[in-house]
Amino acid sequence: MQFAWTLVQAGLLVLPFSALFGCVGMMVAAIAIWRQQSTQIMGSRINQGFALLAGLMVLSAAVAQHRGAAFLGLFNFLPYFFCFASLSPLMQSSDQLRRLGWVLVVPSVLVCLIGYLQMLFCWLGYQQFLHIQVLWIVIDWQYDLKGTPPGRMSAVLTYANVLASYLVITFSLGLGFWIEAIGRSRQAGSGVWNRETTAWGGLLLLNGGALILTNSRNAWAIAAGACFVFAVYVGWRWLIAAVGFVVGAILAAAFGPAALEQPLRAIIPAFFWARVTDDLYPNRPVPTLRTTQWGFSWSLMQQRPILGWGLRNFTPLYQAETGFILGHPHNLPLMLLAEVGIPATLLFLGLVGWVLAEGIQYWRMFPDRLQELGHETGDRLIYFSFLIAFCSIAIFSLFDVTLFDARVNIPGWMLLIGIWGRADRSVECRVPSVE
Repeated sequence: MQFAWTLVQAGLLVLPFSALFGCVGMMVAAIAIWRQQSTQIMGSRINQGFALLAGLMVLSAAVAQHRGAAFLGLFNFLPYFFCFASLSPLMQSSDQLRRLGWVLVVPSVLVCLIGYLQMLFCWLGYQQFLHIQVLWIVIDWQYDLKGTPPGRMSAVLTYANVLASYLVITFSLGLGFWIEAIGRSRQAGSGVWNRETTAWGGLLLLNGGALILTNSRNAWAIAAGACFVFAVYVGWRWLIAAVGFVVGAILAAAFGPAALEQPLRAIIPAFFWARVTDDLYPNRPVPTLRTTQWGFSWSLMQQRPILGWGLRNFTPLYQAETGFILGHPHNLPLMLLAEVGIPATLLFLGLVGWVLAEGIQYWRMFPDRLQELGHETGDRLIYFSFLIAFCSIAIFSLFDVTLFDARVNIPGWMLLIGIWGRADRSVECRVPSVE
């Protein structure tokens, strides 16, 4: 299985810059494992659940109002169900989990640097739109020097919110790696700062600054929440106080009483508090509001509660109703309820919830396992980082849907694969260990 593991790592390293290479590496690795372990893999109940979910989605597409769009939408789900089933047995050691996190996080450095360059051109007044294409779809960047939308960092991804969802993953994982490096440095008696801790600290600064420049309120809140959770986990009271102070000050400047609001607004840039209050984008058309989209999705679900209207059918239906073209309703569960119906949505949420529940249970058992198996304490922290990173992207999906870009969808599924691969107790689904 070393071949499959190498392909996965190589694919993830180039994924942000070539979705094609990332997808091919992931699929070829999954097929290689499936060919040797198909019977054992399909013996797993959770994999049987995903097979049932795939069948429900195909049935929904078959009765969809716009069948072509529905069958095309299956590619955002079915290949990842297959990869989850086939790749989970690869994740057998904490060292592999750490390597998986590393190849997810490190490419974000170049992504952020490209994004900062984009913002520099934007501030200098450049208006060019660059379409960088190499060998057809091997590399295909839609690179707007103004940002997409204008004034918001999007880097090599298609939209600022897509970049924000990518960065909440890398930022959360980066926090875990930084804290682990600090602990290792202290154990070695070399203080807090050395080359490793400085490198991870620099990566966090790059990711954090890029998150701010995406101007995504959702990402801001999730990043602050991740910092708070890690601070509580490791007992860093100073970080708890710092996060609480910054978040409290911004919220007070946005919604506080006049006696407190005005002084704070004189100190805190309007870039923050005006974005929180939505004053930066006033008088938006009603169909562009999330509440309008959510209400329409709910009404679609009520009309077809069993099989829904078909994947990717929200866009034409919403356009026919409002005249506005929107790719999704900015909420993944509501999108699934409208497009594939209640049974498939509940099954999807149940399967993901099952993975998370097993992951949390496994994490809680880690102290005994550490003592019994002799793993380093950092292993528990890295597993915790995977849980927080996946919860971050899951919360993000409650306010936006970015899975249509494989460069975000694949990291999300790889987090789930890493969590389940270590938590799964099905010995029959294991394959020979790789490093």
